[in-house]
Amino acid sequence: MFVLELTYTAPLEAVDALLDAHRAWLDEQFAKGVFLAAGRKNPRDGGVILAVAEDPARVAEIAAGDPFSTGGVCTYRITEFVAVKTAPVLEPYRETLD
Repeated sequence: MFVLELTYTAPLEAVDALLDAHRAWLDEQFAKGVFLAAGRKNPRDGGVILAVAEDPARVAEIAAGDPFSTGGVCTYRITEFVAVKTAPVLEPYRETLD
């Protein structure tokens, strides 16, 4: 499982100009089953996405396709973690330690 942390690198006006495209991209990733949750940080200086994918390279490739990335208004920090405990609804994503 992965935590994607977005940090805005441009004024909010530039971010907002790409918001509809970013939301459409999010919808695509949710439909594919890649994203489990997404939202703004508070204060509004970026966002957080919870994702599942085969490996970190795939997650980086997906993040690179975000209109916020291609538009140059954010950077991504991607953290992989092993979800050994989850809420019942996330049980299909639960992992075991090797």
